[in-house]
Amino acid sequence: MPRTPLVSVLAAVLLTSACAGSPDPGGPQPAPAPPAGSTVSVGSASVGELSGIDLVFLGTMVGHSERTLQIVRLSRDRVRDDALRTLAAAIEATEADELAAMRSWLPTTGPGASATAHHHGHGDDAALDRLRTAPAPDVDRVLREVLADHQRSAADLARAQVGVGRNERVRDLARRIEQSRTAEVELLRGTP
Repeated sequence: MPRTPLVSVLAAVLLTSACAGSPDPGGPQPAPAPPAGSTVSVGSASVGELSGIDLVFLGTMVGHSERTLQIVRLSRDRVRDDALRTLAAAIEATEADELAAMRSWLPTTGPGASATAHHHGHGDDAALDRLRTAPAPDVDRVLREVLADHQRSAADLARAQVGVGRNERVRDLARRIEQSRTAEVELLRGTP
């Protein structure tokens, strides 16, 4: 998957919804902000007010994490390298936890709920097919390439959110995502 188009589109949506001006009626529409003063609670802890930009980021990252889990689970029984298997298991555990948290922060009803419908594909169908059809000797290499590209796009999206997000808890999550995905890409690509 070429990561530049996805990142460009989402960065434009993030930046558009962060600006005070009106969005282009023909372009992607940012998620509407929840009513002033509305908060989202996680258990007894309040996440606080979520802006449209926060909702767009969370919804996008939910879809991205779901796809990461597909990638990891698709290759789980075919990976030969023990270090890669361990890294994939760590990625799966981390993203499953983050996914549960992000889902709990997103509204399920009311204004903003429809804006949080997440993006499942991210254009990764070709990457999944490539991984699915990789011959046994190539699975490790293909998984490293597919997962590194996928995680780099998550780091890019999170970096953009840190710059424009409104909710500090969501921005903190974005910082952690940017740091962890960048480290994962370095491990997957074998760079220090």
